[in-house]
Amino acid sequence: MTADVILHHGLVTTLDRSNPHATAVAVKDGKFLAVGHDREIMALAGPGTKVIDLKGKRVLPGLIDNHTHVVRGGLNYNMELRWDGVRSLADAMDMLKRQVAITPPPQWVRAVGGFTEHQFVEKRLPTLDEINAVAPDTPVFLLHLYDRAMLNGAALRAVGYTKDTPNPSGGEIVRDASGNPTGMLLAKPNAGILYSTLAKGPKLPFDYQVNSTRHFMRELNRLGITGVIDAGGGYQNYPDDYAVIQKLSDEGQMTVRLAYNLFTQKPKEEKQDFLNWTSSVKYKQGNDYFRHNGAGEMLVFSAADFEDFRQPRPDMPPEMEGELEEVVRVLA
Repeated sequence: MTADVILHHGLVTTLDRSNPHATAVAVKDGKFLAVGHDREIMALAGPGTKVIDLKGKRVLPGLIDNHTHVVRGGLNYNMELRWDGVRSLADAMDMLKRQVAITPPPQWVRAVGGFTEHQFVEKRLPTLDEINAVAPDTPVFLLHLYDRAMLNGAALRAVGYTKDTPNPSGGEIVRDASGNPTGMLLAKPNAGILYSTLAKGPKLPFDYQVNSTRHFMRELNRLGITGVIDAGGGYQNYPDDYAVIQKLSDEGQMTVRLAYNLFTQKPKEEKQDFLNWTSSVKYKQGNDYFRHNGAGEMLVFSAADFEDFRQPRPDMPPEMEGELEEVVRVLA
């Protein structure tokens, strides 16, 4: 039997105690045919085998991240600002300024987590005045962990938050002395206000979403991730918001294996959500690159895990167990 692909002249981490070190691997039909040393593996080469000289580079098994939001995150990845690993607030604000300059209306600049004040040498987050100074007209949404979001004036106008907007359950719109929103949103005690506000942002055109999701998967590949479980959620709807990932799967463009969970969408209608899905989606339907995985991350809103852990944990609603039991019986 000949291999389709051979990687040789490398350092292969096998995670196999009986064969911990190798220099080459052979692949056939998408599966490992053999793992070993150059001479024995090269014997599996045929006329049509693609042979890759690793030139001493390390090969690692692909990482599987079992809690991601790739379906949702991919839709706007190309438009997002990333502050991961940025060491100074001054540099971060310069990045924000440059992102604002290339963001066309009505799109927002989004930094959806991935940073804290502790990474910056200044040991603080930007002020709302600083954000407004670099982005007077382009909406900016900065999500900090699970506890707060900062919106500039343009973003407040875009979402329609005014003096008369009431605080949602479990969240706070911080206001000035006159009662006007400042742009700070607080999770007290859950992040519902943060994600419901983010969901108000405009969507990219479909083809742009496809391109954005493709780039997101390539970035995951760059970091060594080859498989994920997608936990759903974040105000995305099935099947509408899954059309992009379905298209990539249908066209053979998936570079990450993705198993998705279906996440309840409408408070107090969770049982009906899952009744609809269980009648239209079969467990594990799909293929190796895109398939249904089950239910979650959340089954009922009354049992949500949106708490900000720096706030006192709220009491669970008395109806939680009954609502949860109804959904579990549908899924069982």
